[in-house]
Amino acid sequence: MSKRKPNVWVSPRDDKWIVHRENSSQPSDVASTQAEANEIARRIAQNQRVDRITQGRDGRIVSHDSYGNDPCPPKDKEH
Repeated sequence: MSKRKPNVWVSPRDDKWIVHRENSSQPSDVASTQAEANEIARRIAQNQRVDRITQGRDGRIVSHDSYGNDPCPPKDKEH
């Protein structure tokens, strides 16, 4: 059984947006806008074949995109 790679998250921190790996305290990157952070996270997630999860300012998940190798993916209701 192989170890699962950590997903990529976009989260608010102070007045910036951070891109970070799941369960990591260190950001991979910092952006001034959520859109910029989402683009950075999308590239990382596609490269690593993991999920990109975006939180809003209130901490709730506002977007979740999967770039993994899912043999039976659910229908995307967001895009």
